[in-house]
Amino acid sequence: MNPKIQEFLDRIQQLEAAIEQEAKSRRQQRQADFEEHKVRFEKEVLAQQKRFKEGLLGYVLTAEWRHVLCVPFIYPVLLPMLLLDAFVTLYQWVCFPLCGIPRVKRSDYFVYDRTHLAYLNWLEKINCAYCSYGNGLMAYGREVVGLTEKYWCPIKHARRMMQTHAHYHGFADYGDAENYRAELARLRAELMQMRTDASNSDL
Repeated sequence: MNPKIQEFLDRIQQLEAAIEQEAKSRRQQRQADFEEHKVRFEKEVLAQQKRFKEGLLGYVLTAEWRHVLCVPFIYPVLLPMLLLDAFVTLYQWVCFPLCGIPRVKRSDYFVYDRTHLAYLNWLEKINCAYCSYGNGLMAYGREVVGLTEKYWCPIKHARRMMQTHAHYHGFADYGDAENYRAELARLRAELMQMRTDASNSDL
């Protein structure tokens, strides 16, 4: 990989770590602690949150008409999302071992911690779970496709992309015919090493 690009990527990682540290300190100010993938609030904090909870009946009766009109178009999308989830999972479970690509741990991409917030009614919690699932699914699918691209076609695009997955910047440069095969072999070896590392960490 180009050393200058690697330097930029290292700086991005440092900034992301700083952002996460700031978010963590803000969570601590609100006394939200994590225990084995669950959020725990002090009793006093939960009591304070419940003061801001909007009752379900009032929430439904005061809903804006444009939000009500969205409902028949929002929830049916769950069916294709479930199908996508099933097919992406089946695809990686069958194809990744054949190619030596490490499997993506699905559970790493789905976070449902908003249900612990006492200021949300159960309908708001369902809506939050829906959004968490949708965003988690897109991130999970993106990682599966990103690893697939790293194996089969790791070439950067000539045009600027709006957003790229985590593996993209390590791809071969666009138009670099001389080094492409060597880069392809290097990236596939990288995937094999990732798979070995993942297997060792599971032991």
